[in-house]
Amino acid sequence: MHPALHWICGFLLTSLSTWAAAQSGPQLQLPRTKLTAGMHMLDVQVAQTSEQRQIGLMFRKEMPQHEGMLFVFEQAATQCFWMRNTLIPLTAAFVADDGTIVNLADMKPQSDDSHCSTKPVRYVLEMNVGWFAKRQIKAGYQLGGQVFGR
Repeated sequence: MHPALHWICGFLLTSLSTWAAAQSGPQLQLPRTKLTAGMHMLDVQVAQTSEQRQIGLMFRKEMPQHEGMLFVFEQAATQCFWMRNTLIPLTAAFVADDGTIVNLADMKPQSDDSHCSTKPVRYVLEMNVGWFAKRQIKAGYQLGGQVFGR
């Protein structure tokens, strides 16, 4: 298949699945796990499949402060996120296999600006914007949870 045709097919499939997600609304039934950030307990949804990761927190109008979404990738790589169809401001924590936050990025709603990890990671945790800053949690901080083996 010609590379341009391959790209167009991929784009159409991506657009179609995003459109289908918009028809059904936000993802609210994903599996959940508990994470800790010091004394703070987080209840996060886990997006593990390609489709779940692609939809992420799109179409949500609000999210409780102690909740978030953990994106789990098959292998460590530079992960980049944007906020298309995402209605609430979020902070992305790019997280190493052991739970250490590599870097944080505040992201504006409905923006195609790309926010990337500074090192290869398998995990990205999205929380309401300011959640990490209010608790003085920065790069180098280690999160806990079964997913990180801690």
